[in-house]
Amino acid sequence: MSDAHLDLRVIRTKTSIKQALIELIEEKGFEALTVKDITTKANINRGTFYSHYQDKYDLMTKCEEELLKEMKNKIAKNIPQIISDLNERHTIPFAFLVPFFDYIQQNKGLMNILLSPNSDSSLQTKIKDVMTNALFSRHTEAIFIEEDLAIPKAYVISYIASAHLGVIKEWLDSGGEESPHEMARIISSMTLTGPLAAAGMKK
Repeated sequence: MSDAHLDLRVIRTKTSIKQALIELIEEKGFEALTVKDITTKANINRGTFYSHYQDKYDLMTKCEEELLKEMKNKIAKNIPQIISDLNERHTIPFAFLVPFFDYIQQNKGLMNILLSPNSDSSLQTKIKDVMTNALFSRHTEAIFIEEDLAIPKAYVISYIASAHLGVIKEWLDSGGEESPHEMARIISSMTLTGPLAAAGMKK
């Protein structure tokens, strides 16, 4: 069997396991489900499960880590373009956010679970850390320069992270009727002009 074919099998297996986890959490909650429940729903044996994960907690952690890694990559690779557009045209290129919302839409089941008020996940805190690194990192190009801020950095991060997560959660809770393209436009518009302008209040 070729390495490519083997890799494809692993990807399919992990996808089935993750989907089984999401469906079971929605059905009975994370604490009530067992590895046997997962393997039965994913139609795999226990040996296959344990070849990839230690237990259900390890599976949940790996799912969260994968989600964060993809989010971080999609944000980080577009930072130079964001800085360029802000400096040259004073606009935010919302097109760069479309793949980000595409990814959220594709993983809406897991996102809903991790962002749930009843979740033990620290995803929101970790997303805030990702945003901090993206906006202020001194190791790469930064969107904001801390010395230029009119208010403390912690409040800037808290406001941006909470606002963005709130919009994402509302989108997911309402069934995701808007397209990823439209959500990218909404986020970019509110970020650039502020909530009052977005609400129709003129200066």
